[in-house]
This record gives sequence, C-alpha cells and structure tokens, in this order.
Amino acid sequence: MADVGGTNLNLALLIPEGPGFRLLRKARFRTQEERSLTEPILRFLAVDPFLRPGRACLAGAGPVVDGRIRLTNAPWDIDGPDLEGALGIPVKVVNDFIALSAGTLHLDLADPAQAIPLPHVDGSLPEPAPGGLVLVVGAGTGLGVGFLVTSPSGIRAFPSEGGHIGLPVYDEDSLALWRHLAEGLPGPPGAELAVSGPGLGRIFRFLVETRRVACTPEGAAILELSEETRPAAISALAESDPACGRAMVIFVDLYARVCADLCAAFLPSGGLFLAGGIAAKNVDHFLKERRFMARFERNYRDHLDRLARTTPVFLACDYDLSLHGAAHAWSVS
Repeated sequence: MADVGGTNLNLALLIPEGPGFRLLRKARFRTQEERSLTEPILRFLAVDPFLRPGRACLAGAGPVVDGRIRLTNAPWDIDGPDLEGALGIPVKVVNDFIALSAGTLHLDLADPAQAIPLPHVDGSLPEPAPGGLVLVVGAGTGLGVGFLVTSPSGIRAFPSEGGHIGLPVYDEDSLALWRHLAEGLPGPPGAELAVSGPGLGRIFRFLVETRRVACTPEGAAILELSEETRPAAISALAESDPACGRAMVIFVDLYARVCADLCAAFLPSGGLFLAGGIAAKNVDHFLKERRFMARFERNYRDHLDRLARTTPVFLACDYDLSLHGAAHAWSVS
C-alpha cells in the first residue's frame, strides 16, 4: 500500500487479519527526492523478495482519471496502468481522502494512541451515530476533505474539493489575513492557503510583515527556513514567541471555522475526524482552553450552534491511518 504525499511517500506491506489488516513492514521516502513512484516501490520490495504483495492500492492527492492521478505537489504522477506493468499485480489508485475516510472506520475510538475525542465547550462527548455520515478534514501539505456514507449496498467513501472552500473571516485579524492572501489572486482566497502546513507559515509571515505582533529574533529566523520546516518551528516556539503563538491560535481558529462550515453542509452525525500530521503533532494547541471547539461552536444561528454541539469530533493520531485505509479502500470506493 502507498500513501503519496507532497512531502513524504509512505509504503507498507499489510496482510488481512480479522476484520482489518496487520502491518508487516513500512518505509518512508522523500517524495521530492525520487525520480518516479516506481523506483522507491521496487527498492522497498527488494528488501525482502519473499514477501510479494498480491495487489496494491495507492492513495494520492487529486482526482483519479483512468487509474491515474496528476499530482500538483510532486515531481511525477501516479500511473496505475504503468505500475501494474512494472509490478505484475493488480493496482488500484484512489484519492488520499478516500483512504483516510476508509481508515477512520477501523480506528479504536477508546485508544488515545489512535484517536482523541475533543470535548465540547460544555464538556460533553457525543457518541457517533451508527451508520451516520463520517466527515474527514485533514491539513497537511494541503487541505483535504473526504466523507463516508452507509447505504443498503454498503459503505462508500468519497473525496471532495472541500479544502478549497472560501477562507473564513470572523474577526479583524482574519479579515486582514484574507485581504493579505487575496493580493494578486484572480479570485477570493481558499481555505487551503491558511489551513495547511504552508498556510501556517503564511499566517506567521503575515503577522510579522504587518507588525501585528511582536517577534523575537528566534521567531524572525523562521522566515529564513524552508516552507517545509517552517510549521514545526512555529509550533516549537509558540509558547515563547508572540508571533508564533498568535499564528498557532489563528491557525486553530481557522481550522475550526472551516470544519464548522463543512459540518453545516455534510451533517456528520457519524463524526468529524481531524486527520493529517499538523493536528496530530499539535494536540495541545487544539485542546488548550478548548480553543478548537470554542470557535467551532460559535455560529451566527442557534440551530448551527446546536448542530456543532451534537457533532462528535475526534483528532486522529494514528500515523498509519492512510496506509490501513488504502487497504480497506478496495471495498469502499
């Protein structure tokens, strides 16, 4: 199985075990350093030539057309037919949020290593409705959205382009950020421009360049870092540098508002799952003073507040979620 991201390419061998799969071996490659997808897969399989997969499912960001995904954040594309020829096994290509959505069904919600429930402002923890729609929103290199529905014919997972909805505006800082990001664009800025790894860096740069928040010399040095390493540095200095701290607050608030808007459209009684590496690596920022839930529950209509307060919200912490989800995606997509 493969999870192809703009930063990392994760490969794994899994075998069926009970209702799920057991991971035998996995490896991570740097997407931007590889010349193709086929080469790292062949190197991964060559480590143990006696462990040969019977099929492969590859998940990547973007729509699937004729078994292929044209990647926008990698130097090559995912080509299912070509890989079938190179590997000699059936290959299925799915959108990455089909895989993530499929994976949420097999999370142990009682295990904090796999998922953390986010208490609502009143302390309540609503239970997911059996068979209810499941919504997955994940910020990483980009912002992805997927969902699961249950029908008489079974469970189906679907991708969406929900990560490109409009960037929310809820106060003076977010309005100023909206205007800042809109400069030079042919249309209004989308949510992904701020709610993503690169987006966190853009929020920080906006705060520093507009001098809205004081910045320490350590914080200012972040602007010299690569776009890839900037988010981790901002998070690490969030408690000591005012600009980093404010950037994290705005990021979490925007993430919450995006999720609130999507919940109004999807009505996820089966649960809202926050996926992607940024949330999993910054759990404290989401839980502190119940920041995420406080902004998530603050809407302009009472019935939207009630919807938010009754929506189960989980932060997915299992880094292998997309790999297990890719294995399950054979039957739900």
